[in-house]
Amino acid sequence: MIRKTARQQAAPYVTKDGSEIRELLHPSQHAPRNQSLAEALIPAGCKTILHLHRRTEEIYHVTHGTGVMTLGDETFTIAPGDSIVIAPGTPHCLENNGESALIILCCCAPAYSHDDTVLLEAQG
Repeated sequence: MIRKTARQQAAPYVTKDGSEIRELLHPSQHAPRNQSLAEALIPAGCKTILHLHRRTEEIYHVTHGTGVMTLGDETFTIAPGDSIVIAPGTPHCLENNGESALIILCCCAPAYSHDDTVLLEAQG
């Protein structure tokens, strides 16, 4: 099983919430069994769809750009170096209010699955 990946070899795709994702490590293709690591990109001026994951705990780590995070009843700004934990069942979304792409590393345990994503608002 693959234990090392290169970002440029991970083809991007769009998740149910509307963010562009590159799966850097995922059990479907790589060595991890119980978690996944992805890079999410939200273009300037864009927002993901409010959603939750029934089983998955997520950790976000901002690497580039600025934005606004909605996490349950809270809304707060995020910037490079910030890390956020998202408990299972917690509604959340991201809005890029900056001038450049908002890029976040996303660690999911168990690994990300479209089936575990519940959209809480209509797709735009």
